[in-house]
Amino acid sequence: MDFVRTTPPRPVDIAAVFPELAPLARAAIRLHPRAGSPSVFESSVGGPLLWPAEEPWPHCNGSHPGSGRSKSPAEIRLERRRRARLRRDPHGPHYTPEEASIKERNDAVFMERLDAGPPWPAESPVPMLPVAQLYLRDIPLLRPPGQADLLQVLWCPYDHEPHYKPSTALFWRSAAEVVDVLAVPPDPYEADHDGYVPEPCLLAPEQITEYPNSADLSGELRKLLKDWSRWQAADVGVDSSHEDYPEEFYDCELADAPGWKVGGWPPWGRTDPYIRFCAVCDAQMVPLLTIASFEWDGGTHGWAPYEDQAAALSPSYVAGENPAQPTAVEVGSTDNLQLYVCPASPDHPHTDLIQ
Repeated sequence: MDFVRTTPPRPVDIAAVFPELAPLARAAIRLHPRAGSPSVFESSVGGPLLWPAEEPWPHCNGSHPGSGRSKSPAEIRLERRRRARLRRDPHGPHYTPEEASIKERNDAVFMERLDAGPPWPAESPVPMLPVAQLYLRDIPLLRPPGQADLLQVLWCPYDHEPHYKPSTALFWRSAAEVVDVLAVPPDPYEADHDGYVPEPCLLAPEQITEYPNSADLSGELRKLLKDWSRWQAADVGVDSSHEDYPEEFYDCELADAPGWKVGGWPPWGRTDPYIRFCAVCDAQMVPLLTIASFEWDGGTHGWAPYEDQAAALSPSYVAGENPAQPTAVEVGSTDNLQLYVCPASPDHPHTDLIQ
């Protein structure tokens, strides 16, 4: 990896204050995606996949009520690049010759699909988009089947009922067995939302220790967290402003990390904890990957890495260049998409949940 990201130590050693929480500690690996140009041989978010040329590219066979008016991934990527260029050089050309050429081709395709009318191509099986590629050498918390050492995650860039989220697909493979790599994967005809087209990012994996969100704790432990006298007796310097709601301080600063990560504890917020069970063996499923809309927010900027502290604490940033959203991914209402797998067998179907 060409760069590192380092999570600051938590402001309180929560296991020292509440030894009852120590058995609940879990390892997680924060991925810290940051804009870059990954190759097929690197772990990435939104980057190219080490996909065998002879293997069919995955398509989604669900319902896709395409309008013919949504933007294609190519159009979304072009517009992002153009806006970034204009932010760097406000007096530059509205379109460079290269951008104008790409736009002209995109416009021609757009008019063709409008002239053709329904049924739109989106009503056919839709090529899926790469979301993440994770090599075991970088993410040792992965538990692949057999000799596999590579996890590839893709999704369909359409909302799917009933929960209005992209459908996801997981593929485990052995990197050494891929000889001929697919050069140009198919792109979807259009994307429901710009946030379903990830920007290519390199990763700086970092292993940390997490504790469960207070919603995941027993009633007895939640009651302990709310006991301000317990915090005071520990003399750990927690600001008195947290006296009325110490559990909020715990959730924001001490429990589960925000952002993209493998393993650890799930983030809750949209719903109460929702246990997922394997459809094959009924085992309780465990978190595999958190696909996050933001790396941090106003309540969790304390988790921002040392290297990003200035950006995290800045009162403003250039529109469209939020340092907490390097992937440009946005799921739900700026939520997280949590992928779960069966601990008994990675071959069993995975499931997902918006939080």
